[in-house]
Amino acid sequence: MRRHRNVKIVATLGPASNDYEMIRALHEAGADVFRLNMSHGDHAEIRARHEIIRQVEKDMNSPISILADLQGPKLRVGVFKNGEEELEVGASFRLDLDDAKGDATRVKLPHKEIFDALEPGAHLLVNDGKIKLRVKDCGIDFADCEVVVGGTISNRKGVNVPDVTLPLAALSEKDRKDLEFVCELGVDWLALSFVQRAADVEEARALAKGRAAILSKIEKPNAVKSFDEILKVSDGIMVARGDLGVELPVHAVPPIQKQLIRKSRAAAKPVIVATQMLESMIDSPMPTRAEVSDVATAIYEGADAIMLSAESAAGSFPIEAVTTMNNVAGEVEADPTYTEIIEASRRADGKTVADGIVSAAREIAETTDVKAICCFSQSGTTALLVSRERPRVPIIALTNHIKTARRLCLSWGTNCVVTGPVDRFKDAVIAAVRAAISQELATKDDMVVITAGVPFNTPGSTNILRVAPCDERLIFPTEAD
Repeated sequence: MRRHRNVKIVATLGPASNDYEMIRALHEAGADVFRLNMSHGDHAEIRARHEIIRQVEKDMNSPISILADLQGPKLRVGVFKNGEEELEVGASFRLDLDDAKGDATRVKLPHKEIFDALEPGAHLLVNDGKIKLRVKDCGIDFADCEVVVGGTISNRKGVNVPDVTLPLAALSEKDRKDLEFVCELGVDWLALSFVQRAADVEEARALAKGRAAILSKIEKPNAVKSFDEILKVSDGIMVARGDLGVELPVHAVPPIQKQLIRKSRAAAKPVIVATQMLESMIDSPMPTRAEVSDVATAIYEGADAIMLSAESAAGSFPIEAVTTMNNVAGEVEADPTYTEIIEASRRADGKTVADGIVSAAREIAETTDVKAICCFSQSGTTALLVSRERPRVPIIALTNHIKTARRLCLSWGTNCVVTGPVDRFKDAVIAAVRAAISQELATKDDMVVITAGVPFNTPGSTNILRVAPCDERLIFPTEAD
């Protein structure tokens, strides 16, 4: 299914989007990638959703990417005798490892790792930052705090610790089981939560064993500080603005978003902007103007994908939410200012032959009457490099590996086509022009740019570029074997 936009849409599945008819309708409305949230739903439910997606993919003859989002460690306080307590500003409050139920003066925090890392002056945020505590004194099993921002604290509310690197692995025991399950199931991307350092990503990669690409969620201050190292070992990035906005001042999040997008794009790695993009559409068929502006900003910044969470998973208007994103994307990308911004942010710092080939392909396509750039990609690397260029013409990513096509569904501008095996460049040219015509991106009177690597079926070998007519009668007499 060819889209009339370049940015991709990720839709989270859940109770509101659980059957074949709805999932197919979401794909038709514009969803390119479906997110399976491992925080919700057991393995049987995840398997059923995976099977439905693959059936929709088969019925529509359209590659679809599946992203499994691992939950990560969940830090929560214990329970209270009365279910909840009111904390006053300036009051003292203790967190400890005592099993006794909490009251207005203390509550259990069943995470020894937090106490091991805390220092006086550090802050703890409870219930998405609604309550803020400052550590005055701490030991191996307690933290005496002052209430800086008060409010109601209740059973099992989440805790964020923004000021320290916690000695916690990004993968809990549940995550390890979930990772193995979804990799065996055949998902295309793994989204890794609670990333603090590059080693967290490398651990997940070792467990995935190449069965899925690794996408790092940037949701903690330490991940922002270590972003360059995390980016190097990741296949993709998610700007998870929810927790970022809790652990950092909210006004710091927009510039961080812009920086992460720029760096990810320069590295030719897809980047998703996520969290609360159309939050009001959980209950309303219409978004707010501010939400539309937020979605548009992410597109103007050059994000590969924009994501819906509860809007499509549990909301009352999942199709309308996807349609809204699709319409905003179309409007933004038709704006001449969008092209100016995207091209002004292009970084020409590549040093390989492949970098030169894809840069030349874009230049040729934009300065002549070429209708598309067709790239043959075994592993997806060539298509990612072309996508990084953000060309003005469509990108056709051709591969004989369905997993490569599915992973590329997350990347900006890629129209993914699965071809048969290609052994000669002449066969590649023919396959490319046929794909351009079948995708209605060109006619027999047009030309396309083709990039490939010779010898074929060698990942990372992009070394050839050809401008070819789409009329096959003009190819055969002139194309060498």
